Amino acid sequence: MLAYDAILPAPMCRLGACFTGEVLTRLDFLPIETPLSDRPDARAHQLSRELDAYWGNPAHAFALSCTPLGTPFQLRVWHALMAIPLGRPTTYGALAKQLGTAARAVGQACGSNPLPILIPCHRVVAASGLGGFMHASSGAPLDVKTWLLAHERRPD
Repeated sequence: MLAYDAILPAPMCRLGACFTGEVLTRLDFLPIETPLSDRPDARAHQLSRELDAYWGNPAHAFALSCTPLGTPFQLRVWHALMAIPLGRPTTYGALAKQLGTAARAVGQACGSNPLPILIPCHRVVAASGLGGFMHASSGAPLDVKTWLLAHERRPD
């Protein structure tokens, strides 16, 4: 398992956080039975406060310093993900058309997103269903995606 700087609680799992200096560079969904950090530092406390605000209000705007590390293409996709409105998921195909690329390439970039929740890859779904999440097509990752989408759902 990756050495995390902090392991924090989430409503549906645990979150493993990696920092480079003060900057969050990775956030991973971990099994609910993963032990929490016993002495989180100031960075982890700030991340925990930001996440608690999001759990209470999915419209919370994160003010945390974070930097996703990826290829130029991945960064382009992740930037586009940040523009998807809360509660209004789009499809891999629609996002691919917007970016002038293939839906499968968008799916791969979404699956490699190092900062889920902050970069909302869960807001991209298949044309005929949920689609994948975190390079998985079943199991716990899709349970997390389902939870996040329900959490962000806005009544019409």
